[in-house]
Amino acid sequence: MAATTLRGQLNALLDSMFATGIVDEAFQHLRSVEQEGFLAEVVNLFLHDADNILNEVAFRLNQPVVNFDSVGALVHQLKGCSGSVGAKKVNLSCTHFRQFYEAQSKEGCLMSLDLIRNEFYDVRNKLQTMIQLEQQIAAMGPQ
Repeated sequence: MAATTLRGQLNALLDSMFATGIVDEAFQHLRSVEQEGFLAEVVNLFLHDADNILNEVAFRLNQPVVNFDSVGALVHQLKGCSGSVGAKKVNLSCTHFRQFYEAQSKEGCLMSLDLIRNEFYDVRNKLQTMIQLEQQIAAMGPQ
């Protein structure tokens, strides 16, 4: 596939991500750093950390007695790392989650966790596609 076609696909993906609010200006700032591999490294760290946090939140919410303070701290951590990469919808979902752990509502937290996971899986898929396109374009060399 020609680099021009791949760049068109990448630009369309990025436009869609911004238009639908999946990412925000913090993500654009990360993209502007001109260091080879930087964006992919930051994105991969975010994806790994967020996945671990979500699994830990789910584990803690499924305990007979839930420590809502520790659940809240984990969600706050996820909010911070999603904000740092510009994962806007994940960040907003974490804000929504807050009302449930503050109310110590296990059912509300589990429902909200599903929303965060859905938003995370959506952003993960799009970010992975973006990285793959960028790697394919880079492999073609200068055009």
